[in-house]
Order: sequence, then structure tokens, then C-alpha cells
Amino acid sequence: MFPLRDLNPTRRTPVVTWALIALNVLVWLFQWAHGSDGLQALVMRYGLIPDVLTGSDIWLPRSEGGALGALITPLTSMFMHGGWLHLIGNMWFLYIFGDNVEDTLGRGRFLLFYLLGGLAAAAMQVAIGPHSTIPMVGASGAISAVMAGYVMLFPRARVVTLVFIIIFIQLIELPAFLFIFVWFGFQLLSALGTLGSTGTGGGVAFFAHVGGFVAGIVLVRALLMGRPRGAQPESGPAPAFAKPRFDGRRWR
Repeated sequence: MFPLRDLNPTRRTPVVTWALIALNVLVWLFQWAHGSDGLQALVMRYGLIPDVLTGSDIWLPRSEGGALGALITPLTSMFMHGGWLHLIGNMWFLYIFGDNVEDTLGRGRFLLFYLLGGLAAAAMQVAIGPHSTIPMVGASGAISAVMAGYVMLFPRARVVTLVFIIIFIQLIELPAFLFIFVWFGFQLLSALGTLGSTGTGGGVAFFAHVGGFVAGIVLVRALLMGRPRGAQPESGPAPAFAKPRFDGRRWR
């Protein structure tokens, strides 16, 4: 399944969501401009390597052969990607699901939610594979938190989805709870399948996806505490910013 659009308008322009997408794209272009060798060096320096973070020299400065600078990698790794497809896939999911969560939480809280979700995802991956030497990069963990927040807030929102059935492609509308929990089920099964190896999933940090999703469920409720009900889109005025809607035959 692949999401094309959700039918869930927002009241405000999703400034933070677009800014996060722009930042991820700019960081990737910076990586890409360094060529394959330079890109690899950047990933090794600013990607999250569990074995480095759990090593005994984590508090020693790099000038002394230590890894103190690695403490920033849980944050920097969230804005790096390993390739164009990796970037485009993550940003597409963020574009579809991020704006409504931002609209509900508010811009400042959404940014905090996104960053905390990404950090929780990184913590889960490190906890599962503390001695892995494979660098982890990508916004997938934070976006998993966004998807969890979305399904908690809008479980019945419709998601226009491409469904691949052998050689057939079907375009259907699915409720968000069905689309997202099928997606999460795949992530969970894939993560459990890595437990007998190194916990890396062949280069895909599935446990980061699981950790981000679980964190998103907790964080979205915590950050909504104290907000008036009128701050949520369902109680607000007519939307000022609406995505194109699909009527089964065309976008409108």
C-alpha cells in the first residue's frame, strides 16, 4: 500500500511541516554535493552509530581519540538520508500526515513532538542493538511518531491509497486507522524478524520505526493536555488551507 493523499483539510498553512521537509531536502543536497566518498564520510560522522554511543570513550574529546561529538548524532541523523528514494519516501509521508497533526498541536508543540519522537526512535534502536556499527540516518523514526499522532487524532480520516495486488493496481480510500495500523504491523513484524541477527533489518532501522510510533502515541496525548478543544481542527472554523480532494475519478 502507498498513500497518495488524505482527505483531511487543515485550518492553517502547515509552516513547520513544510520547513522540516525543506530542511531535510537541503541537508540531503548538501550530502549529495560531496560525492559518494564525502557522503559516506558525513554519514559516518553525523549518523547515529549505536556502538559509538554506548562505547567507553563517548565522553572523550575527538582530539583525544574519543567520541564526545557523537552525542549530537541522535539529532543530526534525523535530518540525513541515504539516497533520493529514502528522502522522497520519508518526505511524502511527512507531507501527507504532518500538516493535520501540526494543525491540532500548534506549531511549537508539533516541532517538539517531531523532535522528541525522533529521539525516542533513536533510543529504541540503540537499546535493541547497542553494539551495531551500522550508522542510522533518516527521518523515519520521527515520521513514525507523526503517523501515530495522526491515527490517534483522526482515526476515521480517509487516506487515498494505491494498493498493489499481484499485477493489479487499485486506487481506494481507507480509514486512517486501517492504513496506519497495517503499516505499523509490517514494521513490527519486520523488527521482530531482526532479533536473531543484529537488529538492523538489513540496513532498515525497523525498531526505530516501532519506537517512534509508540512514542508518538504517548506524546500526542501529553502535548494536547491543557489545550482548549477549540484548538483542534474538528471544532474550528472552515479550513483556510485544504489539500486537493479525490472524488473517485479526479482531484478537485
